[in-house]
Amino acid sequence: MPKGRVIFHIDVNSAFVSWSAVKIMAEGGEDIRLIPSVVSGDPSDRRSIVSAKSIPCKKYGINTAEPVSMALRKCPGLVIVRGDWEWYSKCSSNFIAICRTYSPTLEQFSIDECFLDMTERLQGRDPVKVANELRKDVSSLLGFTVNVGVGSNKLLAKMASDFEKPDKVHTLWDTEVKEKMWPLPVRDLLWVGKKTEERLVASGVDTIGKLATLGTLSLGNIVGSNAAAQLHMHANGIDDSPVETETQEAKSCSAERTFSKDISDPRLLDRELFKVAVEVAHRIRLDSFKAGGVSVFVKTKDFEVHSRQHATETPTDVTALILNEARRMIPSIWDGVTPLRQVGLGVFKLTHEENHQLSLFEDSSIDAYRAWDIEYDEKMLQQHGRHRSRRSRKTLLFAYKTGEEALSAAKRAVKENKGCTMARNPLPDGTDCFEIRTAEGDVLERHTVIQILK
Repeated sequence: MPKGRVIFHIDVNSAFVSWSAVKIMAEGGEDIRLIPSVVSGDPSDRRSIVSAKSIPCKKYGINTAEPVSMALRKCPGLVIVRGDWEWYSKCSSNFIAICRTYSPTLEQFSIDECFLDMTERLQGRDPVKVANELRKDVSSLLGFTVNVGVGSNKLLAKMASDFEKPDKVHTLWDTEVKEKMWPLPVRDLLWVGKKTEERLVASGVDTIGKLATLGTLSLGNIVGSNAAAQLHMHANGIDDSPVETETQEAKSCSAERTFSKDISDPRLLDRELFKVAVEVAHRIRLDSFKAGGVSVFVKTKDFEVHSRQHATETPTDVTALILNEARRMIPSIWDGVTPLRQVGLGVFKLTHEENHQLSLFEDSSIDAYRAWDIEYDEKMLQQHGRHRSRRSRKTLLFAYKTGEEALSAAKRAVKENKGCTMARNPLPDGTDCFEIRTAEGDVLERHTVIQILK
């Protein structure tokens, strides 16, 4: 039994293809996971892009993000399926509900993957055995498979889940880093992008092991001093980041816009940047946040991403100030002519701090900026109503094999949440559902059985 933290990373195998397969098979069709198949927008439109591919596509060299027409040239018998995002969302909810029964300390990393902190949940059990139980539960109850990575931290768990697929459990403890991780190509290290890989390989650093043993000063000369420290830590398997549950307060907020046509006009980009700045600033003001930093990214037509971030002089929620920070960074990530397909803006270091120190360099138009924001916020509230704060706790769903398990878990939840009560509230089909409610009547958790989620 390993000492220290135990983190699981659960990743659905070929998620969109798998989820489409479950639905097609339920309707009497074949399992598209076993044949060359892709998910795209409109199967009848050869200009559509490949969103996901089955494992058999690999031998044909079919790639995601390439046009369907190109994929068909590589494999004339390719099966093309239209994406069903409503169904995918439901499959994702089912998947997360099962994972949460293993540990409530869950961080959803994307629609098809999550982290679980199992450190306090194993109770002396073998983590690999528990991971296999989770893997089998998802497969038997939902009809699709997952990989489970088990490691000493989030980085190692995610790296482990990317080892041999599908339907596998792999470990990557800190004691296994040299044996299992260091021989891998440097591109396999989490967060190493295409440009960084090219710079490292050009300098002779082609494996994670070589990256791990390279001094940070030498590494800084290749990738820059800011990235060097993090890459060096990750290559050595070091990651102290916690598994952050949905109930934890937001630390960042972002938005992006994908253009209907690639743009290369700086004026058009600035117009789109303004739109995302307005959206982000409005959202943090709703939750009484101020941002201590701004980030911006652009994605080229070739899907290359370039980004930059910068701390603000003082925390702010003013749209114009956030926008101006982003504008100042754009020239450092875009040459002004390369066609772009997407732009995004984010804010981080969010705080509720109300103190405001006057800066000698503060924009003289600040009052006008704030007046514009007030007018905009009121307009949005009139149009959409006064939404509950995004910081309001999300109702967590837990799904079990039987009603007895759901009831037992609900009773435990009442004990763990002081001041809460349990109420039986059957679903429309009569399936038992046990709700955990606060004194104010808000529903914190629902415990039910997985069958009603299908």
